[in-house]
Amino acid sequence: MRKFVCSLLIALLPFSLQALSAQTFDVVISGGRVIDPETGLDAIRNVGITGGKIGAISESPLSGETIIDASGQVVAPGFIDIHAHGQNIGDYRMQAVQGVTTMLELESGVLPISAWYETQGEKGLPINYGASAGWTFARIATFSGEGPDPSPEYFQNAQSQTDWKVNIATAQQQEQILDLVAQGLDEGALGIGINAGYAPGYGAKEYTELARLAADRDVATFTHVRYASNSEPKSSYEAVQELIANSAITGAHMHLCHINSTSLKDIHSVIQLVDEAKERDINITVGAYPWGAASTVVGAAMFSGEGWRERMGSTAENFQLGRDRMTEDQLADYQKNKPGTFITWHFLDESNPDDLALLDMSILHPNILIESDEMFWMLIDGSNIENYAGDAWPLPQEAFSHPRSNGTFVKVLRSYVRERELMTLTEAVRKMSLMPAQTMEGFVPQMKKKGRLQAGMDADIVVFDPDTVSDVGTYQEPNQPAVGVNWVLVNGEVVVDDGDLVLDAQPGLPIRREIN
Repeated sequence: MRKFVCSLLIALLPFSLQALSAQTFDVVISGGRVIDPETGLDAIRNVGITGGKIGAISESPLSGETIIDASGQVVAPGFIDIHAHGQNIGDYRMQAVQGVTTMLELESGVLPISAWYETQGEKGLPINYGASAGWTFARIATFSGEGPDPSPEYFQNAQSQTDWKVNIATAQQQEQILDLVAQGLDEGALGIGINAGYAPGYGAKEYTELARLAADRDVATFTHVRYASNSEPKSSYEAVQELIANSAITGAHMHLCHINSTSLKDIHSVIQLVDEAKERDINITVGAYPWGAASTVVGAAMFSGEGWRERMGSTAENFQLGRDRMTEDQLADYQKNKPGTFITWHFLDESNPDDLALLDMSILHPNILIESDEMFWMLIDGSNIENYAGDAWPLPQEAFSHPRSNGTFVKVLRSYVRERELMTLTEAVRKMSLMPAQTMEGFVPQMKKKGRLQAGMDADIVVFDPDTVSDVGTYQEPNQPAVGVNWVLVNGEVVVDDGDLVLDAQPGLPIRREIN
């Protein structure tokens, strides 16, 4: 019987191959090194795409209306960025040219959710998009009596107010905050964004109730932990303990955002905490980005209070406004008069081997995925700073941001894979595609079709040259798109063609939970 079955399969095989060869796909990616991090496939293959889906992965040649010659190139699932903040078309385009096919605002989130999705859907975006329900937006609205409004300016303008940052909510206020977040979940939000470091005065009960809400709705929280400090009390270590405790108590899946920038130089102890939690099956996931500098508003709560410089290991010299480091007088002026201004905060010196080793610890850990913490592209004209909302490409010469906004994923490929050989290519692809998808697929069904290169999956694909792929932007000159990413497809449509952005490509779709 076994021989008969084997003979039958062998006999049918040519017919199957013949059927594939006879089929004409919309797009064929031919002769590339195909990497699928879930199955372990790493071989020369041809990829056929039809109707926005991967139709076949074959050793045999395939026929297509459009043929992409990927010889000498790597073909991988498109990168998934679950921690990004820019919301204008220029932000999404800069991500697309470094191979990102899905960009999600999960740490900060927004409110109201329906209004945000409607606005984003009108922009004609090149890559997929989505957002969580933003707890800080709910807090601002509750304490101010205004909003919420799903715009970055709403969050920026609220930095001049202190009550939502430092005050424990009354029972009535806490109920209103939770109701606003729950409404966001009802409208299809991708979890709960808890930007705790920006409102560290919240009560422990409020944080626990947010975790309970996440557990009840079977979604994850995405948390910027309460403290970033290497000094006790109010240390990074305590903040991560708080997150782990709430996950253990409620059963909620809690994602710890950018463990590198919130742990500072205590990364070893913090990672040990997370490892021990995971060994006990506490539902924690973690992300990091490969940069020794963060980007945030100058009036953030973490940069206030007695002794904040000592806690953060920082002075004004660690703050960069545009291309220049700040003075103490300048820092005081902006914190008082323009607290919503975005700055770059240097917390590690990557040229220092000891500091670089701390950063490497977070990037190389097998259970830590890559997320960019992508920031808005801004126009800076003297003291006048505004988020760039235009559609020019390339971006205006004066546009400025953190280099992680267009270089995170390609920096991993350049630095960690090619130059320093600290990570395999397959491992890098796993951290940037499959791991983010797996982090979310339990409560966002769309993500089950992403982060993989298999028949039946969404055709979100990046094709890059492993010998040349690289970040180009620097802290002083960030407005330089990535290189070496030669093709990017989103839902089967080409958005980067032979290294050039396709300006009229708008295949980005909303990633959204079911609306109640």
